[in-house]
Amino acid sequence: MRSVGIRGSKFRFARSSSEQFNSILCALFLALLMVCGCGQPIAPTDQGSSEHRMMLLPDLNMRFGFDLNRFFVETDSIKPNQFLADILLPHGMSYRDIANLSEAAEDVFSVKALRAGKGYAVLTSDTTKQADYFVYEPNRLRYVIYDLKNFEVSQIERPVERRPNSAQGVIESSLWLTMMEQDLDYELAAKMEDALAWAVDFHHIQKGDHFKVHFEELYVDGERVGVGDLHGAYFSNSNNDHYAIKYASEKYNGYYDLQGRPMKKVFLKAPLKYTRISSSYNPRRFHPVLRRVKAHLGTDYAAPRGTPIYAVANGRVTKRGFTKGNGNYVKIKHDKTYSTQYLHMSRFAKDVVKGTQVVQGQVIGYVGSTGLATGPHVCFRFWKNGKQVNHLKENLPEPEPMAESELPDYFEVRDSIQAILDAIDVGEIIALQEG
Repeated sequence: MRSVGIRGSKFRFARSSSEQFNSILCALFLALLMVCGCGQPIAPTDQGSSEHRMMLLPDLNMRFGFDLNRFFVETDSIKPNQFLADILLPHGMSYRDIANLSEAAEDVFSVKALRAGKGYAVLTSDTTKQADYFVYEPNRLRYVIYDLKNFEVSQIERPVERRPNSAQGVIESSLWLTMMEQDLDYELAAKMEDALAWAVDFHHIQKGDHFKVHFEELYVDGERVGVGDLHGAYFSNSNNDHYAIKYASEKYNGYYDLQGRPMKKVFLKAPLKYTRISSSYNPRRFHPVLRRVKAHLGTDYAAPRGTPIYAVANGRVTKRGFTKGNGNYVKIKHDKTYSTQYLHMSRFAKDVVKGTQVVQGQVIGYVGSTGLATGPHVCFRFWKNGKQVNHLKENLPEPEPMAESELPDYFEVRDSIQAILDAIDVGEIIALQEG
């Protein structure tokens, strides 16, 4: 395991034998009586000859399902180039024990999945012996307990409170910048784009377009930890209204328009998120590297190096390789009619090789500038019946519609979500911008 971390802190809590513990408490209690009572004896109670006494026990310090007062606790974050053995060997674990633990963890939470900068705790009941537990926190929603003596591993989900919330905004330059300026999550922007990606071309939105969203916020122990489900989204683009309503049943699960038609189409509109078209399909484009007119039979999407590139539809990888012009590239055959190609990748996604079956939205590589490229981007090419075409002008296949028998249940959900979205007022924001 190789991970990156930051410097943490250490806290220690001792557990004594029951006799030592009770002796210490009694001594503290008598000392407290002497200080508070100025050496005077306790006055008799009104409950007869028997004296009623109360001993104050220390508060529980519960975390990860343990009372930390019963352990020496070391907390830290995984450091650069640090292996699990580097953490556990100083706590009495042998290499054999660590290997056994790693094997036991494989089907629950592999130690290979421990990541950069994530926190951990080592719990030890007796510092003269081996540690008892290693606890790892991959995120604020869950933690993993590694029982170091019994080689048992469990992944615990923290209780999550879901609170409904709504937001709105008016586009100034891009959806992402608008949401960030309003302190809305990147995660929320991603969910909204996913819901509306087949209806709204987010590469061509304009100033004055506006959106509304109704979603869940997640809380753990009263602290906000992220965004849950997006129940509904609305986007006004060039005075066209687009709704996406979340609906889930035994047969259906996804986003649908107001008529019950799936928002998700057979093809994504673009292989990237949060990007811009830097060069369109043009049979007579002047090539910036070759310095001559050369047909550009694809669409260039500019994005930072390393940005994930997604398969626009289900299919099979027919080519994965490198050429002087294309750089690193992948080609996918979707059916007997359509194929797509993705050029200039910095690197390929793991396990994406010739013959791999991929699904829509799967990461197949990462943006780069290999081959004939002036900067990081992906050149996206689209074939129809063996001929390259401009995918933005194609009438692509539609998905299967929702069954008539399902529509009444869907309309009930639709009406409740649409009412919430319609009640969100963006007029004040628009007025302020126009003023």
